Amino acid sequence: MEHLNKDSGKKLILKRKKSMPLYFFNKRLFDILVSLIALIILSPIFFIVWVLNIINVSDRGPLFYRQIRIGINGKKFGMYKFRSMVVNAEEKLHQNKKLYKEYVSNNYKLKPEDDPRITKLGKFLRKSSIDEIPQFINIIKGDMSLVGPRPVIEEELKEYDKNKLLSVKPGAMGLWQASGRSKIGYPQRAYIEMSYIDNACFTMDLKIILGNIKNIINGKGAY
Repeated sequence: MEHLNKDSGKKLILKRKKSMPLYFFNKRLFDILVSLIALIILSPIFFIVWVLNIINVSDRGPLFYRQIRIGINGKKFGMYKFRSMVVNAEEKLHQNKKLYKEYVSNNYKLKPEDDPRITKLGKFLRKSSIDEIPQFINIIKGDMSLVGPRPVIEEELKEYDKNKLLSVKPGAMGLWQASGRSKIGYPQRAYIEMSYIDNACFTMDLKIILGNIKNIINGKGAY
């Protein structure tokens, strides 16, 4: 019986490996199609955020924020977001040792009420997840996928099985976000992201997309 179980397990692994190229091909087509449609539908938001950014005289700066993240095979790329922080926020974070320590201990994030870098407009953009919309550009470029482990900064790599994490494209939506987003910290976050890589399939991707949309509407775990 044990021998039969091992054989059936090996057959499932082989079957999965054979189906992966087709899965990744279909996934890429799906990514491009959904992202193009999303950018067309959501294009008025780009204009509205741009106008609000101009009106906000106390915090003039670029519309977009580009942060370096680690992608597939360790390739670095600039992940786009609508800017939700003051200009030179990264430099200000690293210059303030107390703030940086709190940032690291809080899973590389700061709550909006504790983060002096976030603008008034930025708080709304983050809470509503509108700040994430420009990532559809990253998806079309091929830096990211619609679904996958969230792209991390270099400091976060130590929390993961590095080889496994960097074997797939990072995603705009992930199992970690669908499970609770910022409410779930390390090491549980890493475990959740790794389990997605082990079990990725189109059905799972659709469930993750629906779970993320539900959390965005509810504002669950967003900051």
